[in-house]
Amino acid sequence: MTDTPVGEMSFEQAMAELEKVLGQLERGDVALDESIALYERGAALKARCETKLKEAEEKVAAITLDGDGNAAGTTPVEGL
Repeated sequence: MTDTPVGEMSFEQAMAELEKVLGQLERGDVALDESIALYERGAALKARCETKLKEAEEKVAAITLDGDGNAAGTTPVEGL
């Protein structure tokens, strides 16, 4: 696990660490206390990935197209 707070991670960072956490949990070779800590970290990483994906979806949805179907700009999205 890295020392980077989950809330400061990019989607890619959070996803890479989540894959490592899942690998450790699947192997089952960690002590119970460490498994609990890994599970909690994994849940936080999953939430971070979901948040970043939602933000990206909202940005994509805000792209406006001109008459020819080319990106012409973005429309404001509430909350961003």
